[in-house]
Amino acid sequence: MIEIEAIYEHRFNESERIRKNEVWKILCRYFFQRYIRKDDAVLDLGAGFCEFINNIDCGKRYAVDLNHETMRFASPGVIVYRLSGTDLSPIVSGTLDLVFCSNFFEHLPDKHAMSQSLHEIHRVLKSGGRIMILQPNIRYLYKEYWDFFDHHIPFSHISMVEALVSQGFQPTVVIPRFVPFTMKSTLPKSRLFVRAYLMFPVVWRIMGRQMFILADKRDLTE
Repeated sequence: MIEIEAIYEHRFNESERIRKNEVWKILCRYFFQRYIRKDDAVLDLGAGFCEFINNIDCGKRYAVDLNHETMRFASPGVIVYRLSGTDLSPIVSGTLDLVFCSNFFEHLPDKHAMSQSLHEIHRVLKSGGRIMILQPNIRYLYKEYWDFFDHHIPFSHISMVEALVSQGFQPTVVIPRFVPFTMKSTLPKSRLFVRAYLMFPVVWRIMGRQMFILADKRDLTE
């Protein structure tokens, strides 16, 4: 736990967290919200500072992270579990409409843990539930990807799709290049420019280094 907290304290100072949250407000309102209904039960896996789950409009909100700071940043009404992403046992099977994972899977120690995590996500989702992924795409940042001490597994959009299919998911939206790699990148910082960025997918193909994938849960008996 000490290592996680020390890394994030070094990586994100107070002003950086505030600026990130402003960007997430726009991402949630003008992009992610289109895939989420107002009565959905949503889990933010690897929630960090809760920028997604605090800013999304849904019925029930859950956050999972190993960092104890997550509870401090969660908005009222967000239920926080301090858990590993490979064991979601406190969450009842088939109770969630959507699980969101942003910059999470690359932090898992190996592909076995990745499979365990996807298996748990599949378990907690309702029939017809979905997983939504925002993830660094190694194909477009094979150098910068390894500048982070806690990155272990590299994924391209192709290998991520294979991982999802292997664990009972069917990808329905795959955008190989969506947003830049980090909030410290060249992504415009004001609300106006972030909104404009989202309106022009042609720019994504130039600046985007992270993939976006939406996948449906399949019945494993099919």
